[in-house]
Amino acid sequence: QVQLVESGGGLVQAGGSLRLSCAASGRTSSTYAMGWFRQAPGKEREFVAAISSRGGVTTYVDSVKGRFTISRDNAKNTVYLQMNGLNPEDTAVYFCASSREGYSWLPNPRQASEYNYWGRGTQVTVSS
Repeated sequence: QVQLVESGGGLVQAGGSLRLSCAASGRTSSTYAMGWFRQAPGKEREFVAAISSRGGVTTYVDSVKGRFTISRDNAKNTVYLQMNGLNPEDTAVYFCASSREGYSWLPNPRQASEYNYWGRGTQVTVSS
């Protein structure tokens, strides 16, 4: 059974940085795409970033481009989200998501329905 566990969330002042991690267990290979989503109170879950199985392809929502960086270490079965220049609008629960194995990339990586496994989320709060 694949499990995803996020960590690294917390409270930070505007302009600060955080690095989120998502550790995957129960995997037998590294051939799966990963994504980060977030959900703010009263809002729908929103795509943030996605990365291909070898890390060569990434995509971001426009609001985080130039501030957030997604990366992965397949030797550790871990995906990261480096978040710089945080602002209060980034406050949300951040979730990592994974495709099934065998999918190096996804047809629509910005769609939550493309992912088969989800973590429970980690809270990020940015104070002004």
